[in-house]
Amino acid sequence: MASLSALTRLAGRLARPHLPRRTVRLRLTLLYGGLFLISGTVLLAITYALVRNALTGRMAKSFIPAPHHTPVPSPGMPPPGQSRTVQLLPAELQQALQRQTAAMLDQLLINSAIALALMAVISVVLGWIIAGRILSRLRTIIAATEEISATDLHRRLALDGPADELKALGDTIDALLTRLEASFQAQRQFVANASHELRTPLTRQRALGQVVLSDPTATVQSLREAHEQILAAGAHQERLIEALLTLTRGHAGLDVRHPFDLAQLTEEVVHSRSAEAGRRGVTIHASYDVAPVSGHRPLAERLIANLVDNALCYNTSPGWVRVETGTVQGHAVFTISNPGPVVAQDTVERLFQTFQRHGTARATRPDGLGLGLSIVQAIATAHDATITASPRTEGGLTVTVTFPSRPVPRPPARRHRR
Repeated sequence: MASLSALTRLAGRLARPHLPRRTVRLRLTLLYGGLFLISGTVLLAITYALVRNALTGRMAKSFIPAPHHTPVPSPGMPPPGQSRTVQLLPAELQQALQRQTAAMLDQLLINSAIALALMAVISVVLGWIIAGRILSRLRTIIAATEEISATDLHRRLALDGPADELKALGDTIDALLTRLEASFQAQRQFVANASHELRTPLTRQRALGQVVLSDPTATVQSLREAHEQILAAGAHQERLIEALLTLTRGHAGLDVRHPFDLAQLTEEVVHSRSAEAGRRGVTIHASYDVAPVSGHRPLAERLIANLVDNALCYNTSPGWVRVETGTVQGHAVFTISNPGPVVAQDTVERLFQTFQRHGTARATRPDGLGLGLSIVQAIATAHDATITASPRTEGGLTVTVTFPSRPVPRPPARRHRR
């Protein structure tokens, strides 16, 4: 009974043979073997044709078949009237030579076919080995990539060997892992900072409410003051949430782009900040030249507004702000500069990170969120723009935002100074 079941399983295996997976190595091996077989067959056909033509031509030049009933001259005796002639062979001898030539050609064809079949097998084996060695680094890439997860993005493939396509693939994956690691680290840091910043106004609101409720001598005036402070904390929290949403939208990129003039947009933003500039004793010097841009106009407006607000807040009294727009080498450019606190060169890039403030900004501006310049960076990245910030020797910053230029219908350029 056991033998019958074993035979049944064997018959099932024979009925459904296990075919190898169609891996890249198998396909490369079949490709190598097929190319060699085709090339060898063509070479064999050409060689056979050349040898056949060579033997046939030599026989035709060396021998002339004798006509029937033609006497054969004696060896060494030339025919009458000729000093030198070609010997005439009988038809039987000519046919024998033709059969011998055909046999030689058939034997050549058989031997060549056997050699071709043997070399085809050898080429398949060598192709399998060579394909395996070529794809060994690819298997290393696959195995290492499968092991890498979000918790160990610091790992790298670091492939060695010749600078070929597989080495380029490994380097590309390493660069991708570097960007992913930086993105995950920035996301974790952002979540931690956002949680801290959101917890602060909530803690303040709860503390204010508990203090007022625990005071048995609380009056209407004290309750009103506490309530106003709670509302101020809530407004701060709303501004923070709105800033976080804007930052997230900037990181998400742009799906649709519309053309607009950066000069006109900048003029509107500066005009809306003129009252705040007068209250702070800051004079705005503006120069607007046509700067066509394609993108998201509200986000670009937020970018310019944040830079202008930053220049007004971190300024001297009296102070000034210089705003310029224009086109440089086909790119729309927005530039703003202002005096203010001295900023070290190595801290400029840190200012564009989330929840980063310069020096004692948290103490001097308790209502600041630390997201203004990070929002600027995110919006610029979404518009494929570049930001260049350089500290001024006397203090303050000069920030330049360069957008990819897009044609926008616009009246002739105008200059306006305030």
